[in-house]
Amino acid sequence: MSEINVVPYIDVMLVLLVIFMATAPILTQGVEVNLPQKPSDPLSNDQDDPFIVSVRSDGAIFINVGMRNMEKEANRVTIFSLEDQALRIIAARPDIPVFLRADADLTYAEVIEIMTVLQKSGAESVGLITAPPDV
Repeated sequence: MSEINVVPYIDVMLVLLVIFMATAPILTQGVEVNLPQKPSDPLSNDQDDPFIVSVRSDGAIFINVGMRNMEKEANRVTIFSLEDQALRIIAARPDIPVFLRADADLTYAEVIEIMTVLQKSGAESVGLITAPPDV
């Protein structure tokens, strides 16, 4: 008999398919932010792990350090603990670039409040992250 039995291979393939289907939603974590669409220069990937503060439309604040960690689940903080967390991070690395990813539906006052907290923590400048416009 010179035939190959493919039934075990099909079973393995179906098990792998189920595993990938179950883990795919878990891999797409991160903070969902509806960024304003404006033309700007893209962030370079060679920057040394910037400090990124993300703010959702409901006002929830998340912090993350590093471009490689952007897709990972960020740490949720309050406006009161943001200053303490940012102070520790900026004190450890005074030259760290600080960026703010704010939802487009936030008011100007809410964005300025976050920027003020970051500047009180020692950030010399705060960059704003936007999404590229749809062409």
